[in-house]
Amino acid sequence: MTDVRRIEAGQAPRDDADAGRDAAVDLSTVLAGVELPNPILTASGCFASGPEIDRFYDVEQLGAIVVKSITLEPREGLPTPRMAETPSGMLNAIGLQNPGIDAWLDNDLPWLQGKGARVVASIAGKTVADFREVARRLRHRAGIVAIEVNLSCPNVDHRGLVFACSPTASAEVITAVRREVDVPVLAKLTSDVTDVVSVAQAVVDAGAHGLTLINTVLGMSIDPDTGRPALSNGYGGLSGPAIRPIAIRNVHQVHQALPETPILGCGGVRDVTDVVQFLRAGASAVSVGTTTFVDPFAGQRLIAELRRWMAERGITSVSELIGAVHPWT
Repeated sequence: MTDVRRIEAGQAPRDDADAGRDAAVDLSTVLAGVELPNPILTASGCFASGPEIDRFYDVEQLGAIVVKSITLEPREGLPTPRMAETPSGMLNAIGLQNPGIDAWLDNDLPWLQGKGARVVASIAGKTVADFREVARRLRHRAGIVAIEVNLSCPNVDHRGLVFACSPTASAEVITAVRREVDVPVLAKLTSDVTDVVSVAQAVVDAGAHGLTLINTVLGMSIDPDTGRPALSNGYGGLSGPAIRPIAIRNVHQVHQALPETPILGCGGVRDVTDVVQFLRAGASAVSVGTTTFVDPFAGQRLIAELRRWMAERGITSVSELIGAVHPWT
């Protein structure tokens, strides 16, 4: 596979003054107690564990890599078609395809450790016991700086109700995971609820060190000629720029209610202004997902663009942006 990581198309030459000004910008941030060199992370599911993107740029440049969700047992995922393009986004119903925790520990984690990457392990499960066991097997693993708990999974013990739609069920998972891990825990929540703040409060009370907001939004597309759903599963998760305003609203709403709770913003990030919006809404860092499919350099590009954007405005630290929303008076 050809290594193309040195290609940096579209970047204008920088003179010494610009370079010096950019260098004065501090992109470091702290997410749930984890110190990161910059606030640009990957989004779970869109990046696998990194080797595919590493040929485009050195992935250890990223603040951290949030890997594709790992389950206790291997999963083949749902039948095709399971992805469909939509205006300003895409629908997917992959079904958490992954090799299972044991294969991931044997193959993927060693590669990430060898790269020196900071790893946020996303975990998923059908039951509270599943989540707890996956978390237990991740304990004391070098390179893993946090656990992201993907609560958008059907709870088979409660008639398939999605964990994240229930404050009680979400809290049970977080309590179980906290008993097993030695790193901070982020609860990944969905916007497909009436009151996201109540779910956020429940998982924080249960011990979550921070939150990831948001997961995909449930959607559907139908072929007008055949009458068939675009996805074999019928419904799927909508991602991309189409959901960005929803995600930013969720981040801001939760940050206003729980200002001390760290947030990883996720949903439709495409350019530097999107990153800044999430930071201003209250996120300490931002995950980049669907954009990677159309621009594999997105993570590297956004780090450079954020540094330049801040330098041009005399903003020297990411911390100056976090939660900086100025209401109309």
